[in-house]
Amino acid sequence: MPSFLGGQALRYGRPTGPYPERREPEPGALDRSLVEAYAGLAIRFERGAKALAPRAAEIEALGAEVASLDDAGLREAAEALRGPLLRHRFRRDLVARAFAIVREVSTRRLGMRHYSVQLMGGIALLEGRLVEMETGEGKTLTASLAVATAVLAGIPTHVLTVNDYLAARDAEQLRPVYEALGLSVGVVQHGQTAAVRRAAYGCDITYGANKEIAFDYLRDRLALGQRARGNLLVDRLSRKDGAPAMLLRGLHFAIVDEADSILVDEARTPLIIAGASGGEDNSAVYATALRFTNGLVVGRDYSVAPDGRTIAITEAGCARLAAEARDLPGIWKARRGREQLATQALTARHLYHRDKQYVVVEDKVQIVDEFTGRIAYGRSWQHGLHQLIEMKEGCTITDRNDTLASITYQRFFSRYLRLAGMSGTLSEVAGELSAVYGLDVVRIPTHRPSIRRFCGVKLFKRGEAKWDATMTTALRQSANGRPVLIATRSVADSERLGTMLARAGRDHVVLNAHHDSTEAAIVAEAGQPGRITVATNMAGRGTDIKLGTGVAERGGLHVILTEFYESARIDRQVIGRGGRQGDPSTYEMIVALEDDLFQSFSRPLARALQGLALSGRHLLPAWWAKILRLQAQRSAQRRHYRMRRATLKLQRELDKSLGFAGYE
Repeated sequence: MPSFLGGQALRYGRPTGPYPERREPEPGALDRSLVEAYAGLAIRFERGAKALAPRAAEIEALGAEVASLDDAGLREAAEALRGPLLRHRFRRDLVARAFAIVREVSTRRLGMRHYSVQLMGGIALLEGRLVEMETGEGKTLTASLAVATAVLAGIPTHVLTVNDYLAARDAEQLRPVYEALGLSVGVVQHGQTAAVRRAAYGCDITYGANKEIAFDYLRDRLALGQRARGNLLVDRLSRKDGAPAMLLRGLHFAIVDEADSILVDEARTPLIIAGASGGEDNSAVYATALRFTNGLVVGRDYSVAPDGRTIAITEAGCARLAAEARDLPGIWKARRGREQLATQALTARHLYHRDKQYVVVEDKVQIVDEFTGRIAYGRSWQHGLHQLIEMKEGCTITDRNDTLASITYQRFFSRYLRLAGMSGTLSEVAGELSAVYGLDVVRIPTHRPSIRRFCGVKLFKRGEAKWDATMTTALRQSANGRPVLIATRSVADSERLGTMLARAGRDHVVLNAHHDSTEAAIVAEAGQPGRITVATNMAGRGTDIKLGTGVAERGGLHVILTEFYESARIDRQVIGRGGRQGDPSTYEMIVALEDDLFQSFSRPLARALQGLALSGRHLLPAWWAKILRLQAQRSAQRRHYRMRRATLKLQRELDKSLGFAGYE
């Protein structure tokens, strides 16, 4: 990246804080815009992978030499690299030898030998870049090269992924390789005690879900408070009782799996540690709010934003509320208080729906992560919204929480001394990733050419026709012995399809937020002959679908998208579930004008097209779908980008305020 664009300045700053981490500089708006524009162009003419190919050849040339060593010899060769790597860091010849050793150990311990393209990906990760590799190309094994080499160089390394299962699975899969090299491995999991977590962070390599590690960082900052450096010094030198005990030992090097999901999609919402506010029981207040708003009329008393995400009370609605609350005490006496409460009640009633934004499990309202389709355990909505939804669903009302500490993903990950990541879909957001995190994207070629085939788009006027067409296609493909994966955006839609398949007497599996504990096993079996799997969003992401006996000869996995997602990247992620490692696969898109994406982000055009469609015509021209998709996804991504920028700006302003007051 050209120096005038500030790429290195964005990526690296001076170490700061109670343990090794980095306080990134705050680039100006012009710098950010230039970096983003440059990266967006650079990815289109990206030649980084070509530069990595000769280096991969150098590693392969060392294969015969390291293969001649016995297991003890390999361990000794790895140990011998520690000193040179510590002195010279990632010098080209040292990296080549380290990678060759890790590759040979993997071959012996796991029966998996890194392909040339995986060697290329490992080099890019070690250099602190983002690596785009197709689904099924072996990103987990690729990361082991960079992880082991970094640790041999004396750099404690975190490997972050999207959930506990994948963190534990990847750690256990690669543990034999790391331990053969004399490296220790720890796993951070939800529900562990502080002592167990501290021990995991004390290992050379720590695997964990992104939220778990980020929240532990926040817990450390809460424990240290204003006197971070002084408290840590007392803790280290005197071991004085009561001194704060740190969980982490620094933010040295992180490799982020599913980097686009974590660094971009989830970056719209800050991470918050909250404590129960306690106090009086507000159940009666919530019940009254829901009762009052039940009589309000849309268009007269309140309006819903075109994207269907926010509600605003009109003057007529405010007057009606004032009349209803005339004889009520407390918050109902204050105009601003009752209007905010009524807005939250309307939001809970009309914008948050069971089996879409949340599910009810054992008398508890559990948030469904919109990016993964999984239950977001431990999360709750703020400002009384969660309690209003609990009241609406007849669940036990929990206490409202007060914010104790918060941080955005942008700020957290930018504080690592070294950062890298990998995913199957990064090109579309290369500019933003460069501007925010100072990270370049390099696309790694596939080990075998892709033979995935597109079967077209079907656009229907009504949702009912869409579901009927989905059923017809799925049953036909399944009857031909092909496995079918149907992707839905909500739990409700997945359950609806499950009911339709059950009525048709067809065996199937439904994978959604109600089954997150078994999702990997379900997805792993989704390639068996004739199997029909219905999955929400990216449930099971990170698990390869391997084709069963005879499936490849029949055409491989058939993937059906039943609705476009708000980002074309997620469409690509779903499509990428088929066609791994050169396997045959087909995919198609079956959508309707009534879909949420079109209604939220392209409603005027969707309504215009509905009016143009002939009354008796259900299937519409495919090019209509292309126009709608392009407009809606662009609109959605602009909105989400503004939200991420606003979140980051707010965090920077808060940091400045706290720094001025002496809290930073």
